[in-house]
Amino acid sequence: MREVTTHRCGAGMDEEVTIKVLDEPGPGGACHLYAIQPGGLEQVDTFILFQKGPVAEVGPNGISCEALLAVVADRLQSFQAGPYPCPENAQALENVKRAIGALHGRTIDRAKRTVEGTTNA
Repeated sequence: MREVTTHRCGAGMDEEVTIKVLDEPGPGGACHLYAIQPGGLEQVDTFILFQKGPVAEVGPNGISCEALLAVVADRLQSFQAGPYPCPENAQALENVKRAIGALHGRTIDRAKRTVEGTTNA
């Protein structure tokens, strides 16, 4: 098990949030199971389970990066529509949208090459 700390910036609530990687890298070289423990809630973990292996070969068994980014985008859009919009959230939202677009582009390219959902590059 290892801890991820890149969400921390030295100030704010994220200093108290713990992110742990609970598994070893799988077929694509990435880990799949993460536990997030909010600050102040010592016995509460939120688990994120990513897809492990190509869907066409192993079936659906987790979420995609795109799905998690969509949650982040929705949250940032909600903040921007709320009483405290700010330039930093607008910039973060644009970057999240760019990330989703890049991942969608990769998927579309792989589908055109008929390798989407497989271990073929």
